[in-house]
Amino acid sequence: METFDFVIVGGGTAACVLANRLTEDGRYTVLMLEAGGEPKSMWINIPAGFTKLLNDPVYNWRFQTQPEDNVHGRTIAVPRGKGLGGSSLINGMIYVHGQPEDYDHWAALGATGWSASDVAPYFTKLETYLPGKGARGQSGPMHIAQVAERYPVAHALIQAAQQDGQPINDDYNGERQDGFGYYQVAQKGGQRWSAVDGYLNPVRQRKNLTIRTGAHVTRINVQNGRCTGVTYRQKSELQSVAARREVIMAAGAVQTPQILELSGIGNPEVLNKFGIPVVHPSRRVGENYIDHFATRMNWRVKNTQTLNELAQGWRVGLAVLEYFTRRTGILTLGTGLVHGFVKTRDTIATPDVQYFFMHASYANAAIRKLDNAPGMTIGVTGLRPTSQGSIHIQSANPLEGPAIRPNFLATVEDQQTLIDGMKIARRIVGRHALSHFIDYEMSPGPDVHTDAQWLDFARENGQTIYHPIGTCRMGSDADAVVDTRLKFNGLQGLRIVDASVMPAMVSGNTQCAVMMVAERGADLILQDARI
Repeated sequence: METFDFVIVGGGTAACVLANRLTEDGRYTVLMLEAGGEPKSMWINIPAGFTKLLNDPVYNWRFQTQPEDNVHGRTIAVPRGKGLGGSSLINGMIYVHGQPEDYDHWAALGATGWSASDVAPYFTKLETYLPGKGARGQSGPMHIAQVAERYPVAHALIQAAQQDGQPINDDYNGERQDGFGYYQVAQKGGQRWSAVDGYLNPVRQRKNLTIRTGAHVTRINVQNGRCTGVTYRQKSELQSVAARREVIMAAGAVQTPQILELSGIGNPEVLNKFGIPVVHPSRRVGENYIDHFATRMNWRVKNTQTLNELAQGWRVGLAVLEYFTRRTGILTLGTGLVHGFVKTRDTIATPDVQYFFMHASYANAAIRKLDNAPGMTIGVTGLRPTSQGSIHIQSANPLEGPAIRPNFLATVEDQQTLIDGMKIARRIVGRHALSHFIDYEMSPGPDVHTDAQWLDFARENGQTIYHPIGTCRMGSDADAVVDTRLKFNGLQGLRIVDASVMPAMVSGNTQCAVMMVAERGADLILQDARI
């Protein structure tokens, strides 16, 4: 049987970071196993290409939530990246550190060593943000840029926010997060800059790194209380490899708990239901699932061109020509143009709502199908949801996706935060600076006024914005799945390094936080290996 020092399960964002850092000094052999393939699609490098990949089964696992009463019995798409680079191949590229208070909250929950001061050096280490000041990184593997395109209606929105009393903030990853301005994105020279670009491609030739694609891990192998390796399916054949030091789960908040449960590691009640022998009981595997839930408010606009017209008909040809000759124009856009981080009430210290503005409106937001007439959208999400759900297997078949139950809007706090965030968005759009551009509000529409109506709109139309975390929570308590060094509690030789270990949501898009976790996780692994 082949043996490696470390076996990484997954080839996504966290896994790419780990593959780079664990092979850096040449001491250790590392195997990365990714169920998907190489990122070959032309749409990956083109930022606007994410609309083509969101429903592509080659690059997206295309998971769905279970129907839940909280969202009027709907199922909601949960895209997860498939292939080397994971979700960094198909996401909207928005780059957010989160607030220092997020990580101090992690520490207060028992994740000692993960406070704001502990993790700040890793944010600096991982990024190259050339416009940055202060602690912003200047030489990291991830290239971060501010959205370059400017449009009159976007400028007017920022002015309207200022008229509403909101601050203008050119760097929400700097000293403070609150305010409005243009988003920062993982791009270089007008092209997507994924975890593969930043971390994996520069080190592919290292002799101590082996990468296998099309390798779907089906179980973790455990013997006498120690994780000894994994079994994976490749070209319809099962193969096993051994890990001399550790198996590192980096399959993400959806699939890490799934693989653990398929391996007999999890809540015995769940495992027994599907006839899986209990190898190691861990009752909180798959619990503590948290995700960002967003509504999208739309307005019909006038006196300007929006993405709705610019991305259709003969204008598409012009956009393609501009992109391939200059790397500018609408094809450089992702899911957000203008950001807004706002406080819904004066009694809180930091923003609790995030806005995503695009000069576009959608006939079908889930698949990003644009309207035919001019429009604009403000996505509204509560930054730190307190509602928790679960992700568990629904079959012993490793090729069947898990049952995803987000339990969105279960708490009064989440409901009110989202309601108030939508009200503030409407108020900002009503300011004088936007009056030249606004025709009328399409959704939720002018007839929606009461909190009950706002909440009903959210339940009927809201979507996840693809930030699942928490399903293998780290902490210092007996219920924590992993300890603060990301070691699996009760099992030797197993560690988890991905979004599933986050004990609470960060205030913003999660890709950057995942890379931070992986950077720090790699340091912890190497420290322990050298003892």
